[in-house]
Amino acid sequence: MLDRAPTPDHAEEVLDSLTLGRRIRQLRSDAGLTLAELGERIGVATSHVSVLENGKREAKLGELQSIARALGVPLERLLSSEAPTGRAALEIALTRVQEGPLFAALGIPSLPVRKSLSDDAIRTILSLHAELERVHRERAATPEEARRANAELRGEMRARGNHYGELEQTAAGLLKAIKHEGGPLSQRLAAELAAHLGFSLHYVTDLPSSTRTITDLEHGRIYLPVQNAPGRDPRTNLLQALAGHVLQRPEPTSYAEFLRQRVETNYLAAALLVPEGDAVEFLQAAKAKRELAVEDLRDRFAVSYETAAHRFTNLATEHLAIPVHFLKVSAAGVLSKAYENDSVKFPTDALGAVEGQSVCRKWSARQVFDEPDRFSPFHQYTDKPTGTYWCTSRIESGSAGEFSISVGTPFAHVKWFRGRETQRRGSSTCPDPSCCQDAPPELAARWAGAARPQARINSSLLAAMPRETLPGVDRTEVFAFLERHAGV
Repeated sequence: MLDRAPTPDHAEEVLDSLTLGRRIRQLRSDAGLTLAELGERIGVATSHVSVLENGKREAKLGELQSIARALGVPLERLLSSEAPTGRAALEIALTRVQEGPLFAALGIPSLPVRKSLSDDAIRTILSLHAELERVHRERAATPEEARRANAELRGEMRARGNHYGELEQTAAGLLKAIKHEGGPLSQRLAAELAAHLGFSLHYVTDLPSSTRTITDLEHGRIYLPVQNAPGRDPRTNLLQALAGHVLQRPEPTSYAEFLRQRVETNYLAAALLVPEGDAVEFLQAAKAKRELAVEDLRDRFAVSYETAAHRFTNLATEHLAIPVHFLKVSAAGVLSKAYENDSVKFPTDALGAVEGQSVCRKWSARQVFDEPDRFSPFHQYTDKPTGTYWCTSRIESGSAGEFSISVGTPFAHVKWFRGRETQRRGSSTCPDPSCCQDAPPELAARWAGAARPQARINSSLLAAMPRETLPGVDRTEVFAFLERHAGV
């Protein structure tokens, strides 16, 4: 793959590393070169060429140019998105399904992709996998369809480095229109933005419980609660309502569309609260001093820690060349939000969804709950199956109780962050059940057949999606509310 973070403008240019590796192998074979001979020509070790051909490492653009010259082919041929042969296409497909969440959930060892493995055997495995996927889709309840939509959207966000350039430009234009001069967006300027867009603000006590705001397009009004939920920034409700109006998206026809619109609305609101230009300048200066810290971004723009952490993930890869991951985890260890483009492996179900999964007890997102000091940042290195990661975590409180917000990065990039000197260290082998999911053998033996706990099940996990287009919103209440206030 090219050594830059994918963005909306060049996301299509990103080449799959498996396809690239097979193409290098095929062209090397066609040229009659050994691994060692190609490595000598481009000035790298034989082992380096091997991991490139196996799709285990991303190649830099300069490296690809050297390989193309050594093989005597144009760079465009090397970067072709098509598999070089039918056999290579089968091997790539097999590798992908064996690395996927459904195969991992089966708990069976991966099959080595060797020359001795026949094409028919690979096709049989792929057919079996496809049938398993079909069965899962047929058996999946509607909430599981939502989980699949979440997983797909998270993949899209990863592909673009969680950076939406078009929304950043929209935010910049809106801020310019109200003459915002930099720094935090005050409540006064947020209200001026509403007026600029043609809305008056009305604070009410009878807003339906299923809503945060209601926009009356006919009368140009935005209804907001007199009192916000604990931990909720009053500017956020207003800005999300304005963002929804500015984006002018049609009513969603699927849950996937609903999720995408919600991500875009939240993103635009955050880009107004933490403007890209000011934030990037601030973060680049901090990086130059090796003092990056989420709490500094929070304090600089007067936003919540969660908003600052989200915004950091929007800007870190695009502008700082730092891959990151983000987690929001309840005190019970349940994952509700997650993002990564640094190869960390989140717990997932067979559909690839992370929502509702339990996070390893040894990760900083769980360890931080045991820390008595809630004022100071919590930092930890954790050895995980995909490498060593450094994380910074903090406890926040909301209407649903306490939760942790964590931002992490691979060890190679920790040099830019404050808190890298921490001595806290953990080691996790999750999703291996023996890491922290299985009870110690002596306890398991002691209580086998003698314990019967009653699970607390959130009813929303089992409820079917409503037939309305806005999940979770009672439209009857909303319309009745608007009727009550229309003549005021």
